[in-house]
Amino acid sequence: MGFKMANNLYQKIDSPFIIYDINQVAIEKFIFLHKSTLFQKPILHANSPIEVARKASTVITMLPSSPHVENVYLEGQDSLINGIDENSFLIDSSTIDQSVSKQVSKKIIDKGARAIDAPVSGGIGGAEAATLTFMVGASTPEDFNRANPYLSHMGKNIVHCGGLGTGQTAKICNNMLLAISMIGVAETMNLGVQLGMEPKLLANILNTSSGKCWSSEIYNPCPGVLPNVPSSKNYEGGFGNSLMAKDTRLAVKAANDSNSTIILGAIAQQLYNQLSKTAGYEKKDFSSIYRWLNESSSNDNKY
Repeated sequence: MGFKMANNLYQKIDSPFIIYDINQVAIEKFIFLHKSTLFQKPILHANSPIEVARKASTVITMLPSSPHVENVYLEGQDSLINGIDENSFLIDSSTIDQSVSKQVSKKIIDKGARAIDAPVSGGIGGAEAATLTFMVGASTPEDFNRANPYLSHMGKNIVHCGGLGTGQTAKICNNMLLAISMIGVAETMNLGVQLGMEPKLLANILNTSSGKCWSSEIYNPCPGVLPNVPSSKNYEGGFGNSLMAKDTRLAVKAANDSNSTIILGAIAQQLYNQLSKTAGYEKKDFSSIYRWLNESSSNDNKY
């Protein structure tokens, strides 16, 4: 996600571009991809988060989980917070615990800089096509307006959700629903296939009927139904099971913290937690729940 978001941002801004990643291969790949434009628009490779903060007035981060965000922003001498000043503006597009997001942003603001949370929805395809939805939590309208030009280079829907942390709230609610709907579509497609339905025909019927949803129409989990989606590429690329397990855990935690009842969300969390720990599925796309169900059905039919 971060690679493709950075790619769009680099292509659409005129200022020097600074990148940092602990994965050196990703850095080299990004610079090689843009070798033809490096003379006109330099790419500077920083060696630490603090170096990024010292060289860039606007910093955008895309990290896997809450501990990563805390580490990059706050922990150690090389963290971002040690390189910021009153001109610094930090945008975190990670999907993390709302309480952690608010805590990190407030510590940045306490140092005189500005910070917002801006998690995204739209997947790898949206990141590549710059059609992401950004859900923004900002403490002032001015902060939202300041972020908008940068986010617009990477997405088409930029929504101010409210104060700090509300972007995270919107994101975990969306991903909880996505997990539930993907499981529902996977179960439905598997049931139809087990009963002898041709997968594409079944999908077409669903998508012209009341069961139609994003998981059935745009991201169908059954191999061969749609081209260019992970299910037709051995479930490679896309949004991994471990990430969906993490996001549904965040939703369950938020529900517990707010005394909100979630039933299907909790079941979805259990399923993706199990899937993320199942051999061969850890790094597969979250639509691979279909394959897991199909294999379970096939094993049951042996007895």
